[in-house]
Parts: sequence; C-alpha cells; structure tokens
Amino acid sequence: MTETLDAVPATDQVRTHLTDWQAYLSAEKRASSNTCAAYARDLTAFLYFLAGHSGGPVSLTALGDLKVADFRAFLAQRRADGLSSRSLARALSVVRSFFRYLARRGVVDNASVTAVRSPKIPHSIPRPLTAQAAKTVAGGADIAEGEPWVAARDTAVMTLLYGCGLRISEALNLDRKHAPAGDVMTITGKGNKQRLVPILPVVRRAIEDYLRLCPFVLSPDDPLFVGVKGKRLSPRIIQGRMQMLRSALGLPDTATPHALRHSFATHLLAGGGDLRTIQELLGHASLSTTQRYTEVDTSRLLDIYEKAHPRA
Repeated sequence: MTETLDAVPATDQVRTHLTDWQAYLSAEKRASSNTCAAYARDLTAFLYFLAGHSGGPVSLTALGDLKVADFRAFLAQRRADGLSSRSLARALSVVRSFFRYLARRGVVDNASVTAVRSPKIPHSIPRPLTAQAAKTVAGGADIAEGEPWVAARDTAVMTLLYGCGLRISEALNLDRKHAPAGDVMTITGKGNKQRLVPILPVVRRAIEDYLRLCPFVLSPDDPLFVGVKGKRLSPRIIQGRMQMLRSALGLPDTATPHALRHSFATHLLAGGGDLRTIQELLGHASLSTTQRYTEVDTSRLLDIYEKAHPRA
C-alpha cells in the first residue's frame, strides 16, 4: 500500500499527510490490509488524475482549491475507465475520507467534496442457496477427484462457511490454535473486530476429519487450512472447488462461497432468528446491512404465494 501512494505525483507535504493517513486507517480505524490496499488504489487514481488535470504535482493548495466540477470530472474519467457505480461510490467515499482527515487536522478544508452527489448504486439483495442445496454443497466437497485430505479440507471450509456464516477470508485466516474445541469460536472480522460464533457438532467434526487426514504437522501458529505445499490456503482454491460443485450439482452461477454466508443468514431468519442476533453472528457493523435478508425472505414468500394461491 505504501509503495502505491509513494509513487504518486505530489509534493512532499502531501506525501507526508498520505503516510499519516495510512497509519490512521490501520491503527485508529482498524481497517484490514485488504481495505487499506483498496483505499490506496482509489486515492492513487484520484491524485494521478489531479496531476494530469492541473499539469503538475498535487499540492495542499491545489487540494484546497478544488471545485465540485473537478471532483465530477474525476468520477467521469473513472466511469470512462469502466468502473461500476458501486466502485465509483467507493472511490468518492475514499476521497472524502482523506479530505475529512485533512480538515480535522487543520491542513485543508474543502467543502466542495461534500457537495458531490454519490453515484446511485443499483439495489440488490443477497442470493442464497436453498437449504437443501447449501447442505449438499457443505457436505459434498469430496465429489470431485483429488486427495482424500484435500477433499476433507474443502468440506471443512464449506461447512464452516455455511454452519457459522463466515466470510471466506475469516475462515482462511484462522490459525491451527483457533480450531474449535468447544461450542464457540472467536472470529476476527473486518476492522479486526472480534465476535463469538456457535460451533455446530457437524462443523467441529468436519474440521477434526480434515486435521486427522492432513499430511502436514501444524503448529499452533500455522494456518488451520493449508494448500498442497503446506502454505495458507488461497481463496481461489475454494472458489475453484465451488465452481466444480456448481457444475456437478447443476447450481446457478450465484452459488459462490459467499453465497453460503448469505444462506446461513437467510435460513436463520426463515427459522425464526431475530435480526439483532443475526447481525452479531455475521459481524455486521450496521443493522441495515443485515436487514437485506428480510427482503430475501419476503421475496421467497411472494414467490410461493404466486405459485400456490389460486387467485394469484
């Protein structure tokens, strides 16, 4: 991340504040390394645009003099580069974050950035699997050819994603010492925030089966899930296994590892779980994020109504 921002055409003063902003994101905002890297890419694109726009290195004075039209021109260029509305909205949010940081420190105060309208993001709802499909995927990762321990590993990961509602990054970032021995597990999510999730017996057994077959001796600080070379398992491996399962089971393209997390939340809600509890289990910072699953449940009920009601 530092190398990316160090290369931008800017004055030494701006570079100093960029370095401080990076430290602020990591230490005070507790942003993950992936989030910091994404923020760096968006801000780098913005500063390169400004350098080309003004014909020279970006200075603090130049940042303070920017008008609404300048920010709109940046968004227009990024749109021309092929960015989606969601990516554009994130880029504008990153730029605003940097300007808020500068304003709080009395360095630059530019209100124009707040007057720029954020691109409209198309409304979408999560695409969960049916309960039967989710259970088949979680328990069927061994249907493809491969080493028994690899199949057991992939089954354990899939079962963990559906059984606990984890993000794939959360599952693959676990170390051997985090393997569940009891009924709960501590998960470190976005922003390094920790939460407790219950561990179903089927999840614990799947992980135990994998560890029993794993050919590597894993120390407590080693990754829990490893690849064939003994290094931390890459998300691409699980995504590839899911692609095989989609083909073998006739599942839609929306059947991804993350869809298992959606399925976890949707099936809990359908079974009577309350939103606050599901929010805690998923590690959502905002309840509004969790409320998307009520739309899934409503959509499912309307579909059943339309198919079953004689007057529909």
